[in-house]
Amino acid sequence: QVQLVESGGGLVQAGGSLRVSCAASGRTFRIYAMGWFRQASGKEREFVAYISWSGSTTDYEDSVKGRFTISRDNAKNTVYLQMNNLKPEDTAVYYCVADRQPYGSSSRYNLDGTDYWGKGTLVTVSS
Repeated sequence: QVQLVESGGGLVQAGGSLRVSCAASGRTFRIYAMGWFRQASGKEREFVAYISWSGSTTDYEDSVKGRFTISRDNAKNTVYLQMNNLKPEDTAVYYCVADRQPYGSSSRYNLDGTDYWGKGTLVTVSS
C-alpha cells in the first residue's frame, strides 16, 4: 500500500523560504511521477508542481513559476518542494501526490484522479 508522508511545513514571513518533503513507501518510488497540490482555507485544491518519474520533466502552476522548485531523491524515496520568496497567498495545506501508473508520460495531468495522497502539511506565510 502506498504511503505518502509530508513534513517541513510551518510559519514563515513573506519573502522567506521553506522546503517541504514527502517520504514515500509501499512501492518502487523511482518509476512513478510525483507532484504537489495545495488547498487554502475556503478554496478548492489546486495543482502546484509535477516531476516525472525520470526527473527530467517538471511543471508548475503559473503563480509559483520561478519561486518554487520540485525535485526528487530516489535513493531516499523522497520528493521535495523548495519554496522561495513566499507570499501570503501561498498559505495552504500542501499535499504530496503520486501517479497511479509507472513510467507515465511526462504530463502533470497524469496526476488527476490519483488515489495516492498524503495527509498534508500546513504552510503559513505571514505578511
